[in-house]
Amino acid sequence: MNDLSPVIAADKAHVWHHLSQHKQYETIDPRVFVEGKGMRLWDATGREFLDAVSGGVWTVNVGYGRESIANAVRDQLVKLNYYAGAAGTVPGATFAQRLIEKMPGMSRVYYSNSGSEANEKVYKMVRQIAARHYGGKKWKILYRDRDYHGTTIGTLATSGQDQRAMQYGPYPDGFVRVPHCLEYRKQWDVENYGERAADAIEEVILREGPDTVGAIVLEPVTAGGGVITPPEGYWQRVQEICRKYDILLHIDEVVCGVGRTGKWFGYQQYGIEPDFVTMAKGVASGYAAISCTVTTERVFDMFKDAPEDGMSYFRDISTFGGCTSGPAAALENMRVIEDEGLLDNCTLMGERVIANLIALMEKHKVIGDVRGKGLFCGAELVADRLTKEPADEKKVQAVVADCLAQGVIIGATNRSVPGFNNTLCLSPALIATADDIDLMTNAIDAALTRVFG
Repeated sequence: MNDLSPVIAADKAHVWHHLSQHKQYETIDPRVFVEGKGMRLWDATGREFLDAVSGGVWTVNVGYGRESIANAVRDQLVKLNYYAGAAGTVPGATFAQRLIEKMPGMSRVYYSNSGSEANEKVYKMVRQIAARHYGGKKWKILYRDRDYHGTTIGTLATSGQDQRAMQYGPYPDGFVRVPHCLEYRKQWDVENYGERAADAIEEVILREGPDTVGAIVLEPVTAGGGVITPPEGYWQRVQEICRKYDILLHIDEVVCGVGRTGKWFGYQQYGIEPDFVTMAKGVASGYAAISCTVTTERVFDMFKDAPEDGMSYFRDISTFGGCTSGPAAALENMRVIEDEGLLDNCTLMGERVIANLIALMEKHKVIGDVRGKGLFCGAELVADRLTKEPADEKKVQAVVADCLAQGVIIGATNRSVPGFNNTLCLSPALIATADDIDLMTNAIDAALTRVFG
């Protein structure tokens, strides 16, 4: 490997890394990755890692080094790299059609370039619908405790993860929190917990006034808030409540979308019929920037009337939503998932992850709960199983660091939910093999032994 010390020096001197306290780089060098293939990564020192988090943030769904996707992007860029989204392009139209084929009941695709932006578009649509069709009344948007929807000021206003939102307020009005649905830490001692957690949403709607609430945004499986799978009965009741009060249902698939749970979209695991679906990360597996805001034809039609002021259309633009590289990469990404049977593999390997983690519970009392769907799994660590007192966050991060030292990159909730940053996260690429899964969970086994004894 060539001497990369100048690259490391340049990175250290000039790059402002995401989610990083740079004071640490006064004494150590930042890690610089230089190559990826399949499930493996190599850094500037030549060290190899097994990536169990798909690029750090649940993105590289089909793995690294896919020449066919890179070639699809290259060929499209040479032919036409960009035109603003006010006009169409061949890959934009083609991918929209292929995507809608996977989403019965949905109809229209609005392109942008990040999950935060895709969600922000929905918030603007909801506000404009309220202005045009409800006299400005149904303008409020509900969001759920422990869910996360992006980094902009608007999306942070719907962050159910208080530590992420700290220091960036004040936030705009009209965003209202509803309770989480994590049964392991249930707020109500009832038999039908899922229905009760959903009923709590109705209580908030009645408190705010149904004529003021326009939409609710929810993750099908809560991601960074602790890999929270919904309890039985939850989603059916949520759907009923939304229809009862004419509230638009916005499903945030930025993490769960495009195969992560074993179906094309996480909401399809639960029989949900959304009005909006947003996605990013796995849409092109990180080979190009793309996000999509997908709506029903009913929502689309709300922007087609033509009053005298000419302002009924969605007056919005995303500059890089006009890049053709995103849909070109997304088309090939979708082909790979289909041709290689990665949805089935995701389901099968996800079951292996859960089985391995449950087996570890017999050995490590620090594991209080195991949950997940497909290759999107978590293990919540506790100081005491009886009281469910969360494990010390520093020790949780020590487990992550120990796995890294073993050459396995895992994740954990971190600086998100005060007092509950205690869930280990596994979200490997959909190409993961049984050997890959066993390496990941064996690393966690060894790390738990060293950190917790």
